[in-house]
Amino acid sequence: MHRVGRWLDRGRAAATASTQSLDSLEESQNLETALRAVELVLNDDIAGAERNLAEGTSSFHRLAQGTLAFMKATLGFEQEVMKEASETLAEAESSASTSYHKAQRDSRVFNSNIYEKGSEFALCQAEAQIMSAVVGVLNESLTESIRGFYKLRKAYMTLDSLVQMEVAYMKARGVKSLGNSRNQSLESLPSATSAKSSQSNLVGKDTTQGNRPGEQPASRQPAHPSGLRNAELVGPIASDDPEADEFHEADVIHEKNPVTEGYTGHLEVTRAPEDMEELDRDIERMNLSHHADELHAEGVLKPPPPATTGMLTEDADSDTFSNSLDVFIHSGTNLMSGILSLLISIIPPAFSRLLYIIGFRGDRERGIRMLWQASKFSNINGGMASLVLFGWYNGLVGFCDIVSDSDPADPEDVEGYPGQRLQTLLKEMRTRYPQSHLWLVEEARMAASHRQLDNALDLLSSPGKSQLKQIEALHMFEKSLCAMNAHRYELCASSFLACADLNAWSRGLYYYIAGAAHLSLYRYDKTLTKEKAAEHAKLAEEYFRTAPTKVGKKKMMGRQLPFDAFVVRKMAKWEERATRFNCSFIDAIGVSPLDEMIFLWAGYKKMDERRLQRSLDNLAWSESSPRWEREDVDEQAILAILRAVILRNLRRHDESKEVLQEWILNRSPNDFKGQNRDDWVAPTAHHEMAVNLWMQRTGYRPSHGAEPMVSHGEESKTSTAVDLVHDARLVQNCKAQLEKAKNWDKYELDARLGMKITAGLNAVKHWEEKRGSITK
Repeated sequence: MHRVGRWLDRGRAAATASTQSLDSLEESQNLETALRAVELVLNDDIAGAERNLAEGTSSFHRLAQGTLAFMKATLGFEQEVMKEASETLAEAESSASTSYHKAQRDSRVFNSNIYEKGSEFALCQAEAQIMSAVVGVLNESLTESIRGFYKLRKAYMTLDSLVQMEVAYMKARGVKSLGNSRNQSLESLPSATSAKSSQSNLVGKDTTQGNRPGEQPASRQPAHPSGLRNAELVGPIASDDPEADEFHEADVIHEKNPVTEGYTGHLEVTRAPEDMEELDRDIERMNLSHHADELHAEGVLKPPPPATTGMLTEDADSDTFSNSLDVFIHSGTNLMSGILSLLISIIPPAFSRLLYIIGFRGDRERGIRMLWQASKFSNINGGMASLVLFGWYNGLVGFCDIVSDSDPADPEDVEGYPGQRLQTLLKEMRTRYPQSHLWLVEEARMAASHRQLDNALDLLSSPGKSQLKQIEALHMFEKSLCAMNAHRYELCASSFLACADLNAWSRGLYYYIAGAAHLSLYRYDKTLTKEKAAEHAKLAEEYFRTAPTKVGKKKMMGRQLPFDAFVVRKMAKWEERATRFNCSFIDAIGVSPLDEMIFLWAGYKKMDERRLQRSLDNLAWSESSPRWEREDVDEQAILAILRAVILRNLRRHDESKEVLQEWILNRSPNDFKGQNRDDWVAPTAHHEMAVNLWMQRTGYRPSHGAEPMVSHGEESKTSTAVDLVHDARLVQNCKAQLEKAKNWDKYELDARLGMKITAGLNAVKHWEEKRGSITK
């Protein structure tokens, strides 16, 4: 916070010159105290944060309280905590709205050289709306989820206006537009809102430009309607007045839309027709098709005009930011715009109805750049942006197997995995917040991504606990995954059982994995006595049978959690096999369920060669069973998938592809369909074949974590023209396999594989854009 203090000092110096009033100084002081208080959360001082926030009543304090509640809700996913967060954020939103309208009438409030009067409160409301929207989507209620997406639309309108103010200010300073297409559209969110706002008759127009450097800031009317005003002109969903629910500046997103060019699988589970009709009625009531006639041929939002680099190149110590309020608005706008753009860019197409509510599409690259910009600032916005970046790269990007090639020559490349840049950011966060377990978890995740599971476990096993139960639950969950991937079976079981005590979100899954860990001890630990092995078998059955009793109580957007359904089906499958094979429940279980979980949580890419070989040995145990030759087709396919993934991670690509072809791809898809069968293996095999092809390119560079094992017979070499043509063929075959997986019928866990497919198709598209001329 030392930088914020310097900015506040600058503001006070300016006040001495009579450029600010006492009220604006009080506003800055409220901001600083609120920021200082809420930032304590990032250093695990929850008690201090709550104590200091309770002392203030400003809109900044209300937003800070909402931010704390939001972090608790999103880290733990617990229903009561999410309800409390919704209420706190609603208070913050209302307080910001009141403060905004007061600022419009009060000549003594803060005036910025960059932003319109009251923009700091407009941002507060947008931040509260976005956080409230995320909580709403995580809520068990479909109605609350719909309202959450509706709030995203309102927040977007505000953020769009704030971004346009920055663009206008930089243009007024004489910043020239760059011709580099990579930097175009970074400051202008893609929407028809800005294009149409100048034509709106809802708020009077004023062409007054922003103050130029050296001029006194003056109160002025916005050159286009304020985002907050526009957002408030959109009434609530439930209104007695049909006209009150009408959007006047939203466009329809039609089916032929780039936002749905990625994965178009079947995430949506079957819903009652009356539920879907209710959703359709809600969307129709919003009347988002008011301006459908203004869309271009493809029926999507018009692309934004080229923008200047604006403030994305401004450092935290730039003289552009003359006071703490400008810093807050700029860092907060980039944080929230980045989150919003990133979130919308990854909405599965199965939720396409909800995109009609939002009215615009996301932009992954722009969102990531804005988050990196926000991370430069030593305040809560910078800390939150850093958390989102780590979640994106170590979570979503780390989960996927086909990711765009990183560019080592570009330190700000956002397509691949910027390992060095993330290491630098992590070091800064650990220095800034030395007591925080949040950053300790991120450090452990970074170590695991480099196949250093022992180091990760050492970090996660260090003494001390977080003050926040939700952070402690996150810490324990990461420890559980690392123990699972490291084949530390007893630690894995005890850690997942501890997760069940700390968090109520996926207790069925926690018990299921604990049972799978004890089953692994029963099967694979040859040092155990018969009595000890029997104890583990008994515990395994106990936890497996407990798992289904812990599912079905939590939902997201009105749907059962995917792994809950998975656990219930697996139990039914094993019960049926026990009857059919006339054996005990434990002995009826097929291919290692723990290795199956390792695969589903992307654990093989975190193992070193020794642990990968151990997983291969576990799979060989199943083949040694007397009934293997008459084993179910889907069980044989599960083993083939797991073995193929392990071989791929060992860079034994030809062997991996051979396994996939022989055991899965040569069979009919119908062989894997039927009651209790694992139907996810067939589309997964096509995705795995695509990953092998992608990694066999001469120009392949890992985009995440450590260098993989050296491919057998495929040591790196300088690419020639022939190699590049060969790579192009591999990429085309890779794309064909991804398309097959994308167009598969509905299957279990399709959302999980769908994320990988979407990432893969995006990476292929990026490769084609960079090297498409080679394929001709």
